[in-house]
Amino acid sequence: MHVLKPGISVVIPNYNGIGLLPEILPTVFNALQEQGLAHEVIVSDDCSTDASVSWLEAHYPMVHIIKNPVNRGFSPTINAGIFASQYAFILLLNSDVKLSRDYFSRLIPYMDDPDCFGVMGRIVGWDDDIMQDAAKYPTFHGAKIKTSGNYYMAEPGANDRLYSMYLSGANAFVSAEKIRMMGGFNELFAPYYVEDFELSLRAWRLGWACYYEHGAVCRHRLSVTIKSKSSKAAINTVYYRNKMFMHSIHLDGWLRVAWHLQLIPETMIRLLSGRLYYLRSLSYFFSHQNEVRKARQGFLALAIQTGRKYSVKDVVKRIHLSVSGKQIKRF
Repeated sequence: MHVLKPGISVVIPNYNGIGLLPEILPTVFNALQEQGLAHEVIVSDDCSTDASVSWLEAHYPMVHIIKNPVNRGFSPTINAGIFASQYAFILLLNSDVKLSRDYFSRLIPYMDDPDCFGVMGRIVGWDDDIMQDAAKYPTFHGAKIKTSGNYYMAEPGANDRLYSMYLSGANAFVSAEKIRMMGGFNELFAPYYVEDFELSLRAWRLGWACYYEHGAVCRHRLSVTIKSKSSKAAINTVYYRNKMFMHSIHLDGWLRVAWHLQLIPETMIRLLSGRLYYLRSLSYFFSHQNEVRKARQGFLALAIQTGRKYSVKDVVKRIHLSVSGKQIKRF
């Protein structure tokens, strides 16, 4: 068994990030030095075609660079960094996110709870203070789980501990032991999108909690990497395919049957409105049923190992009850 040392590993997946790394890395090292724990920074490079790797080697020789020989997308790339890390806490950080100096000091206390999987901070704009992401509030639309809604306390305080349906892969601070036990991100979701929700949902269903800390602030430049690489239709195809994977892996019983039936009218609506990419999403989804089955079996094996297994509805109910009677703001 891999013995994890006390400290923080920052894992940054990178693809052609030469325009971003010089801006984010100083903030990462400032935050690590402010916290004072042992630390390392790992950049897992997804076969970049720019000068990212050579620039890192010249300017940040202390950074551990993983040079992946083939471009495979987010999940395989960040998993390489996760399993190469050596410390007990891991910050999963996008290459387009800058940290505030006190970022880690706001998050570390959460990890004293043995049932904490991880915590994310507030995400604001790169050049402004407009909130992009806060705690994720789950709702059902028919049999579909929706997580696009954000929430936070109307009057945020130092002792707030808000649940989040998922931790954004852009800035998730997680238990290395737990994410390793779960096998990291599911690489079925490569190249991008929904993998962070699926990872967090696995954690919730195993009885671990995901939190949001309003006082930990980071700045995000919107969708630089993905949009620079892919067309809108290609992005939508992957996004909806991965939403299908996530539902098929985690829904059970009548809710799973209802979700499959709900696909029929939703497909018709999208075809009538000319969104043909949805057919490609469906085709990819149905052609990968063996992988979906393996993911379901893998989760059940882990649930047996940990002795805990909750349904998606259990998780949603727990989050809703946690804010019952509280003054929250949603956006």
